[in-house]
Amino acid sequence: MKTICLYFEIHQIIHLRRYRFFDIGTDHYYYDDYENERSIREIVEHSYIPALDTLLEMINGSGGYFKVAFCISGVGIESLEQYAPEVIEKIQALAQTGCVEFLAEPYSHGLAALGNEESFKREVKRLSKKIKEYFGYTPKVLRNSSLIYSDDIGLMAADMGFKGMITEGAKHILGWKSPHYLYHCALAPKLKLILRDVTLSDDISLRFNNSEWEGYPLFAENYIERIATQPEDEKVYGIFMNLTALGMEQPLHSNILEFFKALPECARSKGVTFSTPIEICNTEQSVDELSVPYPISWRDEERDISTWLGNAMQREAFNKLYSVADRIRISNDPRINQDWDYLQASDNFSAMSTKPVPVGVDRGIYSTPFDAFTNYMNILGDFINRVDALYPVEIDNEELDGLLTTIHNQEKKIELRDKEIVLLKAKVEKLDQECDKLRVQLSDCKKSGKATKSKAKAVKKSAKEE
Repeated sequence: MKTICLYFEIHQIIHLRRYRFFDIGTDHYYYDDYENERSIREIVEHSYIPALDTLLEMINGSGGYFKVAFCISGVGIESLEQYAPEVIEKIQALAQTGCVEFLAEPYSHGLAALGNEESFKREVKRLSKKIKEYFGYTPKVLRNSSLIYSDDIGLMAADMGFKGMITEGAKHILGWKSPHYLYHCALAPKLKLILRDVTLSDDISLRFNNSEWEGYPLFAENYIERIATQPEDEKVYGIFMNLTALGMEQPLHSNILEFFKALPECARSKGVTFSTPIEICNTEQSVDELSVPYPISWRDEERDISTWLGNAMQREAFNKLYSVADRIRISNDPRINQDWDYLQASDNFSAMSTKPVPVGVDRGIYSTPFDAFTNYMNILGDFINRVDALYPVEIDNEELDGLLTTIHNQEKKIELRDKEIVLLKAKVEKLDQECDKLRVQLSDCKKSGKATKSKAKAVKKSAKEE
């Protein structure tokens, strides 16, 4: 049976303010609060609220037939906490339906997987903990920022205990293969890979409202028909996009929400189901390994990492940022850690791209990629000075390694304690259930005893009367 794996990304750009060279050392605040609030309120009003309401309606209206997955970055959650807590409440309502899965990703929505393995793993664990705290769900499937994936990243995911990853069905990787199967990591065969169908996803997120597109107008019946008529053994259809596709990239007046509302019943009529990523990983068998020696992503025609690291400016900024990654890991300064999260976000590097800018991409305050680079490097210069003030460069490698080893051992101990707590909670719940059963049995015995006594009295009374 064919199944649709529908996934939405929720992430919010943290806009940096204009930061001059002469601000270095004197001003340690890097953000444009006005633009951050304005942009997220616009997105919330025109996209998040109506989109989330529609998805909840689809779940309830289909009796749970419709299922969906979300990946929410840590900085995205922080932005919603500050400017739009009502969105978090709506996502929590969706979580309570049991038809929603939450995926893990780096907390910052950054490029740590390409720069520092320990930082990457730490970020993923932080976000998983936050997802559990807010939505009561522990992620079992990993989605890296912008679907960035390679064999080495897959190995890291497997080491963290994830059952699967989501990535791009890039043509230069697949070759003659179809994205409609479940694959596995070349370096970690137990890690399942679900691939994004580029055409089916982009038909909605990029082309839905384009009247010049040959597929316009796109109707739910036709869309599901395209899936239903695929070869019988091609069962998995990964359709992934930003949640802002519903309302921003594709405006509400395009009837994008009406299109989505019609999907569950159209799919049911054709025998097409909806599944979450973990359901697919648990039920479907991998058909083959997917070899990805160099990183891929879902950005641009190349489907690689050139959007963020394609020119010398981007690589210089990237290398300078991650040159302090190990020192950040020993930092207990909340401001330093928060700035580290925000400066890592991949949006900072895409603003420096010299590639042709796709339609709809806004550089914000920057007039050119060079302008974006200059502003970011000024901020980064101040940030690194603050890190050096806490942990001077003079700290030798041996001392730094010792501190990092201590932190690593402490994290392992915390993980073991957390597992012990989970096991103890499970035991307590089991004991509570057994106690409840015993109470019921005791109550039944008492009732049975009373009934027996009443019956005995009735017999004695009857005997006396005779």
